[in-house]
Amino acid sequence: MNQRPDLKVIKTGQSQAIGAAEFFAGIGLVRIGLEGAGFQVRWSNDYSPDKRDMYLGHFGQAEGHAFVLGDVGEVSGSDLPDDLSLAWASFPCTDLSLAGDREGINSGESKTFWDFTRILREMGDRRPGIVALENVTGLATSHGGDDLAAAVRELNSLDYSVDVLTVNARRFVPQSRPRLFIVGAVAPPDDSPEPTSELRPDWLQDVFGDPTLRTHRAALPPLPTPLTSGLSSLVERLPATDTRWWPDERVAAFTDSLSPLQADRLAALRARRTMSWRTAYRRTRHGVAVWEIRADDVSGCLRTARGGSSKQAVVEAGRGQVRVRWMTPREYARLMGADDFNLGGVRTNQALYGFGDAVCVPVVSWLARHYLAPLVHGEMNAHAAAPGLASG
Repeated sequence: MNQRPDLKVIKTGQSQAIGAAEFFAGIGLVRIGLEGAGFQVRWSNDYSPDKRDMYLGHFGQAEGHAFVLGDVGEVSGSDLPDDLSLAWASFPCTDLSLAGDREGINSGESKTFWDFTRILREMGDRRPGIVALENVTGLATSHGGDDLAAAVRELNSLDYSVDVLTVNARRFVPQSRPRLFIVGAVAPPDDSPEPTSELRPDWLQDVFGDPTLRTHRAALPPLPTPLTSGLSSLVERLPATDTRWWPDERVAAFTDSLSPLQADRLAALRARRTMSWRTAYRRTRHGVAVWEIRADDVSGCLRTARGGSSKQAVVEAGRGQVRVRWMTPREYARLMGADDFNLGGVRTNQALYGFGDAVCVPVVSWLARHYLAPLVHGEMNAHAAAPGLASG
């Protein structure tokens, strides 16, 4: 068994922070979650100038941090700083998502996973003792589970034991957003006494049962109960005169596209004495574009604004009225747990793309506080057994 890697800390005033790097950093929501749990992100990379601009617009040019704009394939291990305990990678899901072409981890943008591990290999003895990766849950079933097994095997070759778990952002915010997380550790914690749980459901068990893979299942506190409401509290209250509300003819086209079930749902909302808010997506059913309204006070999964079907609309109904508009950047930010993100000077589609392609802040924060930071400090088992850790 390898010894626990030394805690690599950076002095920041009177405190000490755990050094971290974020690959595929996007607009920096992972950084917000990590830094709230005692990490200091020293190095970040992304290929999108628009995301870089949002990132720096929020964080500024901080001393002790470098943002490298460009293709991760051009990054080498020597580019990374020495004082890292964690490397986080939210590599592209384009080829793993059900909304994509499902070509897998060896194709398209998703094959950048291999650039991430190449960089770790090039770091040699300087590579961090912990890695964390995030992607869509489709990674678990891509090519019959072979892609996930290949990813675990590759991390094993770098001396990491691997844990795999799933968390839905709905545990923290009113947005349905299930994601897969892979945690690799050179010095892993003891296995959880409950191998099957809400974090590791039955459909994730194959990877742990593969005798050719080195895995572990950390004992973690229970997740908060999934939210069943809360969207209405996050919706911006725009006056009826706001030009972002769709004109009458567009609202009529919206309502005309609804199925009988959807039309009845909207009629019930319109008849209420109080206002309600729901989200809606445009879908193609039997070759026809239609709108579908969620039945609950929870948002659907935010996505990148690459097409009309990807954008989520807000429906405001009640007191005999119906209004419809696109969701605003501030609403996207709130649903990603980044309520105070600086949106000054950011274009609307730039913001929707940035947030739709990001990781929900409180999910990162929960993992960082209950798993990653204790793992760095060698306190994993004691931390998991401590009372009161499930709340946030």
